[in-house]
Amino acid sequence: MQLTYHTFDLQLKHTFTIAHDSRDVQQTLIVQLNDGLYSGLGEATSNPYYGVTIENMIAALETVKEIVEKGDYSSAEELWTITHPYLLGNSFAQCALDEAAQDYFAKKKGRKLYESWGLSPERIPMTNFTIGIDTVEKMVAKMRELPWPIYKIKLGTDEDLRIVQELRKNTDAIFRVDANCGWTAKKTIEVAPKLAALGVEFIEQPLPADDIRGMKEVFAESALPVIADESCITEDDVEKCHGLFHGVNVKLTKCGGPTAALRMLAKARTLGMKTMVGCMTETSVGISVIAHLLPLLDYVDMDGSLLIRNDPATGVTFDFGKVIYAGGNGTGAALKPEFQ
Repeated sequence: MQLTYHTFDLQLKHTFTIAHDSRDVQQTLIVQLNDGLYSGLGEATSNPYYGVTIENMIAALETVKEIVEKGDYSSAEELWTITHPYLLGNSFAQCALDEAAQDYFAKKKGRKLYESWGLSPERIPMTNFTIGIDTVEKMVAKMRELPWPIYKIKLGTDEDLRIVQELRKNTDAIFRVDANCGWTAKKTIEVAPKLAALGVEFIEQPLPADDIRGMKEVFAESALPVIADESCITEDDVEKCHGLFHGVNVKLTKCGGPTAALRMLAKARTLGMKTMVGCMTETSVGISVIAHLLPLLDYVDMDGSLLIRNDPATGVTFDFGKVIYAGGNGTGAALKPEFQ
């Protein structure tokens, strides 16, 4: 088995701004496992908010390279368990490795990844398309550039309600809003009924993750469901979110990959919570992994590959929010020939 790395600077189609970050370029690490016959791909993007860089992801993976290349494991889940103690400080690196292993072993079994998990894609949710914070005029222009049935609108400004009101004048699409920890409990409770009247489906992470008291108030009084993101990082967080949120948005990079995500989604279901998976502006490699989790989800935010100009890979595609799986086994993702 050989473990190799590919790094890319992804050029965003538009400056992407949320409540705590703004960027034009997204760095990403694509990990490849290859035994000469089968090959698997996985991915994780850098993230300054969580202190993740390309360099520290590669450094983390180098600590387990000997274990990985020895090939003394029979499943992605076994490899996750073996390497997890070494990668505890870098869930993003764990994610890239786990995705590659899941892709590799599914191909080795001659199955699509969802088949290897015993899932069927007969009923799957459509993905939203994200509109980052900008002037109202530019946000409207982004919607017109890509008509879509569901938009997730990034908020966290002094004019959030006006933004949604103006965007509503230009589309009848479903809206979801994501404050990325930028609101208070008071603001959330006050604005929720107005957002509901504007066709907003739910509010994602309105308060900072440590504002437990505030989330209890919001959960009890909000006119809209609330979905956890920054409050739901690891497997232990799912139960902590019960009674504070109506659902959880699981990010593969934050939890350490699909192996952990599968457990988190199952736990959320047992607690009667809605399930969602979100992306971190990955290429078609990471987005294609998310696609195979769709049968387990109520909502999905997997528009990362649509936000970049220079996707180095192929994989799942989209038709007005509908996900179209790529051919082949595993995730169906592949690096374009010029990047292999």
